[in-house]
Amino acid sequence: MKPISFALEILLFLRQILKTKNMTFDKVIEDGRLWAVRYNHDKENALQKVLSQWSDASWLADFFMQNFDDLISYFKITNIEEAIYQTMEDRDELSCIIMDISPDANLDRFFRPLENDRTQEMMLGKEKGRPHRSSWLRLYAIKLNVGVFIITGGAIKLTRTMQEREHTLLELEKMEKVRNFLIRERVFDEDSFTDYQKEVAL
Repeated sequence: MKPISFALEILLFLRQILKTKNMTFDKVIEDGRLWAVRYNHDKENALQKVLSQWSDASWLADFFMQNFDDLISYFKITNIEEAIYQTMEDRDELSCIIMDISPDANLDRFFRPLENDRTQEMMLGKEKGRPHRSSWLRLYAIKLNVGVFIITGGAIKLTRTMQEREHTLLELEKMEKVRNFLIRERVFDEDSFTDYQKEVAL
């Protein structure tokens, strides 16, 4: 019996290492309705990372120079300084929305299905949120339950579809990676996510 018990302990230990190596989840608001993924023990979680990038003038200047054609084609903006200013304004608005979420706020009004033609709820659905309708800023998330979301990342979306550019395609891949991770860990809703968090904390 002892060898079996020891082998089981090793398997549980390895499983724990794999869990913590891939990703962890930070609570964004205290009531547990909004979380953010932290990939591979990064210093910042997915929400903190995009908010930092969107307030960094140097990072934004590089981004808009690399995507200048899209900026002109889709938004008719030819001045990079204007694009930086608009991004920082929208970033501040988005930050206020996220950080000032009240207990009775409905997060389903902020996050919408990623696919514009999706009309039904789906298990661990992929969602998107933005500060206002005309903004190019996007937060991406997985929906656990009505009003409960895990932020997987964010992007400046300057094209009609996410598949058209590498940086937005990467965000699609992140959402799929997080969704697959949750399914692998038998997380399908808010209750099973709570159970998973308790298990990891042991």
